[in-house]
Amino acid sequence: MTQTAILCVDDEQTILDSLKIELENAFGDDNLIEVAQGGEEALEVIEELIEDDYEIAIIISDYIMPDMKGDELLKRIHELSPKTLKIMLTGQADLTAVANAINYAKLYRYIAKPWHPEDLSLTVSEALSSYQLDKQLAQKTIELETVNRALEAANQEQIKLIAQLQENEDRLTQFLEAMPVGVFVTDSNGQPYYLNSRAQNLLGRGLVEVADPHQLREVYQLYLARSDRLYPDDRDIILRALNGESATVDDLEIRKGDRAIPIEAWGTPIYDAQGNITYTIAAFQDITERQKAEAERLEFTDRLLQLNRANERFVPSQFLRLLDKQSIVEVQLGESVEQTMSILFADIRSFTTLSEHLTLDENFRFINSFLSRMEPAILNNQGFIDKYIGDGIMALFGGDADDAIRAGIAMLHNLAEYNIHRGRSGYKPIEIGIGINTGNLMLGTVGGQFRMDGTVIGDAVNLASRVEGLTKYYGASLLISDRTFFALRTPEKYDLRAIDRVTVKGKSEKVSVFEVFSADPENVRSLKHQTKHLFEQAVVLYQTQYWQDAEGMFSQCLTQNPGDRVAKIYLERCRQARVNG
Repeated sequence: MTQTAILCVDDEQTILDSLKIELENAFGDDNLIEVAQGGEEALEVIEELIEDDYEIAIIISDYIMPDMKGDELLKRIHELSPKTLKIMLTGQADLTAVANAINYAKLYRYIAKPWHPEDLSLTVSEALSSYQLDKQLAQKTIELETVNRALEAANQEQIKLIAQLQENEDRLTQFLEAMPVGVFVTDSNGQPYYLNSRAQNLLGRGLVEVADPHQLREVYQLYLARSDRLYPDDRDIILRALNGESATVDDLEIRKGDRAIPIEAWGTPIYDAQGNITYTIAAFQDITERQKAEAERLEFTDRLLQLNRANERFVPSQFLRLLDKQSIVEVQLGESVEQTMSILFADIRSFTTLSEHLTLDENFRFINSFLSRMEPAILNNQGFIDKYIGDGIMALFGGDADDAIRAGIAMLHNLAEYNIHRGRSGYKPIEIGIGINTGNLMLGTVGGQFRMDGTVIGDAVNLASRVEGLTKYYGASLLISDRTFFALRTPEKYDLRAIDRVTVKGKSEKVSVFEVFSADPENVRSLKHQTKHLFEQAVVLYQTQYWQDAEGMFSQCLTQNPGDRVAKIYLERCRQARVNG
């Protein structure tokens, strides 16, 4: 990322040291502060900064220097770095010097010596903000580009005019008349002294004598934007300039009948050689087109934001981040990345039977009603939905395996509330099965030239689907694999019991399966807790082929918890094993 620099130029080292200390304290964290003792050294420093890929945001230059006057230096710097904001720092410049700096170098501000630290800090802060705003507005609409080209052409014409000017007020007036902005000059008492044609056109009148500079706002109908109040004293740039303060405002309006013209204005005092304020000068321009362009930009940005949000409903932002993409337009067919994730499958049990009694419209409304209640449980636990599979859900979790477990438990709690709602509406409750596995997978895009989709593939995904399929057989709401169990950070927070070891289709090794019964009704949870130790001992005996002992223990489990379907399955297995020898 390109860094910005602030360059201070003066022929006195003590002044440079003071400037550097003040600016580094205020702006050194984000900007490089450089100094140069004189104009020639400043030009060398600028060339080095440009070679080092620095953007020179601001130059603060003295006017009186032995090797080169400040306005000449600013002119040459403008040729090297036209976007740099120039601030003249001196107590001895006259109107001609200011005019030269304005015309040749687009002088941004004029600060008197000795300066007030607060004024310097505020001026530089505003200049940095202005510099950044100028960068952002550089790519505006075609209308703004046309205006900029017109302004540039006018500035070139001004340069030609200024080359012909002498150090006298008449030639300065010619220059001010050629400026594409309104120029309003007062004397040291705030009495209007000069208005160029552009100013008269914007204000709707020429010079008007006033008894007090406070009357200027009423005479020229200067209002606070979008209000019925005259512009406040404490923000008036003429009054502030009469007090030695330079200022910029963009919340000013000129009222002409029923028309309100939005204005951006800059005001600054002009000093004589003795440091006395002799004039104030204000430049202002109609920013109607700029505000219109800004409104269009904001509208366009808002439309893009809405489009991005709509895209996220089809391609989750988490999916894009895993592919290291900022936008969906960056995604290419076939891009993929290997990740370790937890995969959650959830499915409505006996959905086919249930859907046979519903119309197509009722089926859609039912599925959407169900899925909309499951989605928050996944999103609130740092997961995202990879896809909806008919009445089922496939979700991915890139963080801890605990996130997936918490999501599954929350889904079952949401289901319980949903079933209460269904019961009140006269519908039967539904059941779901949730299976979770953790492991490596490939996440990427598949499809063709005109249609592609994001997906994940791998043994870990297949096993998660297989685990979900076992929930119906075992009558369990939530099952997890041993891969997920061993990936848990806090397994003690969940109600768990090991229920079986299964062979994965296409694989030779067996996988242990655990039931998470944290979301079971309280009476069911209590009974499973009471028989957990006895149940798990019986499972071990069964797996080591001690059929008779295992049968006895499973019978004891069922005596205490007659509704334990897994215990019933094992009891039948034990009896069948003893019969088969």
